[in-house]
Amino acid sequence: MDPKGTYEVRTYGCQMNVHDSERLSGLLEDAGYVRAPEGCDGDADVVVFNTCAVRENADNKLYGNLGRLAPMKTKRPGMQIAVGGCLAQKDRDTITKRAPWVDVVFGTHNIGKLPVLLERARVQEEAQVEIAESLEAFPSTLPTRRESAYAAWVSISVGCNNTCTFCIVPALRGKEEDRRPGDILAEVEALVAEGVSEITLLGQNVNAYGSDLGDREAFSKLLRACGQIEGLERVRFTSPHPRDFTDDVIAAMAETPNVMPQLHMPMQSGSDPILKAMRRSYRQERFLGIIEKVRAAIPHAAISTDIIVGFPGETEEDFQQTMHAVREARFANAFTFQYSKRPGTPAADMEGQVPKEVVQDRYMRLVALQEEISWEENKKQVGRTLEVMVAEGEGRKDGATARLSGRAPDNRLVHFTKPEQDVRPGDVVTVEITYAAPHHLLAEGPTREVRRTRAGDAWEKRNAAPAQPAGVMLGIPTLGVPAPLPVATSGCAID
Repeated sequence: MDPKGTYEVRTYGCQMNVHDSERLSGLLEDAGYVRAPEGCDGDADVVVFNTCAVRENADNKLYGNLGRLAPMKTKRPGMQIAVGGCLAQKDRDTITKRAPWVDVVFGTHNIGKLPVLLERARVQEEAQVEIAESLEAFPSTLPTRRESAYAAWVSISVGCNNTCTFCIVPALRGKEEDRRPGDILAEVEALVAEGVSEITLLGQNVNAYGSDLGDREAFSKLLRACGQIEGLERVRFTSPHPRDFTDDVIAAMAETPNVMPQLHMPMQSGSDPILKAMRRSYRQERFLGIIEKVRAAIPHAAISTDIIVGFPGETEEDFQQTMHAVREARFANAFTFQYSKRPGTPAADMEGQVPKEVVQDRYMRLVALQEEISWEENKKQVGRTLEVMVAEGEGRKDGATARLSGRAPDNRLVHFTKPEQDVRPGDVVTVEITYAAPHHLLAEGPTREVRRTRAGDAWEKRNAAPAQPAGVMLGIPTLGVPAPLPVATSGCAID
């Protein structure tokens, strides 16, 4: 097939969007497009924006980026621009009005239509806007261009049945639809056969899996089934909701060796009145009780969370309850966000909007507390011997420090001294932790063992393939929980 031209995909938002972008890339390559070189900055025949609607000022950022492409499109005959994702689902009727040079608008339920819509727009010479109201095909049935040779997302459900007042995702991605267990496990087995050794099970509310199938223990059964797949070394999942976090899931985590000792569970607030206003169906005692059970079953588990500061109506007393919960939970890290209005959510119209300066002050105090706890918890890792899966692109200073980087089983980031042996992303090294910082660990001594893996072979094979235009990173380059405590003032709503 002769190439139709080059493409670039720009991704914003959550892990679900990153995974969707892998599908979009796969669809375009299946249709005959070739990925544009890294750093092309819009200099491609097709540019796709996979948007997020929960980020603050998401629409302004989109239209700003679209505006920068308008003159480029004028100079490049045949160039096409497509906008998809949550913001497209939400603002379907306004995108082509505000940016008439956009060729295609598609939503969260019909990403498989992108190549057809691009061709239709080309033939008819007018914009194509097609937004489906319900899922047309489960995303995992579509072609995929995965970002990693050794680690992969596997979607187990789409949509969400919760009604959190700060979140617009259920309105944009619909009610939860579960994928059949056999289809999920078949995809995992196929990935392992290709060399993947780590998977992350993905869903808007991942541990509610089974509600659409009529089996309340379906998620724990799925974890245990993953434990039976030979060659699958690490299993993670994101993100669970405390309401659905049951004892059978804790038991499956503890008893399945390849399910990693890591849990990311959004708390959002430690105040019972605020949790009620958020329509979060648990309270502080329930949340801390889950953490206590997890630690009893998995003593070395690293637990992380999401917290929103300054939700409408939050008083200083409410905020102190959040601080108390953080002290009790002792999270390995936390993604802490300042509340900002999301148009279309009930919280945006609530009384008691907290002044910006008050929110900022609380945010800084919470960040300082969590930073202290993260450092103390990391110091407990000093002296431990850990197996670290070597990662690609995780250590920004590795070139200058003669180190490599990777993830421990509990997903902590580890920088280690580069061994004499050849080590590839996907391989596993055994190191002793010698130093701890709040957001990473160091292993400064010699590497105790290097284990070459099929995952490393897969990475080597991919990178030894005939030269192809280099890819453009899709927003979140790593699996698991990203670096803690971002400065961002808004969060994404996978929880």
